[in-house]
Amino acid sequence: MNIYVGNLSWNLTSDDLQELFTPYGEVISAKVVTDRFNNNRSKGFGFVEMADDSAANAAISGLHETEVDGRKIVVNQKQESADGGYKKRSFGGGGGYRGGNNNGGGYRNNY
Repeated sequence: MNIYVGNLSWNLTSDDLQELFTPYGEVISAKVVTDRFNNNRSKGFGFVEMADDSAANAAISGLHETEVDGRKIVVNQKQESADGGYKKRSFGGGGGYRGGNNNGGGYRNNY
């Protein structure tokens, strides 16, 4: 089962995250998401994959809203979209300057 872990301290590493979940069962992977454009600083969330669903549910129940490194963490099952894939964020489309007419962009030519 894949688990989302949020509101993490920026000091927490992927190894720390794995150690946090190991008492509940076998951890397949643990990853704190980092910002590659900001010196690999933590983005404050991560993901843990556990081998056994019952152990994962026990970890979710046992760790949700507990204090870790001065912050109450959020722990829940990673949500999947209706098509079976994971949810992806969309930030809208398009770009560039649109000149007020509907010609698809570019600068408006008034001549």
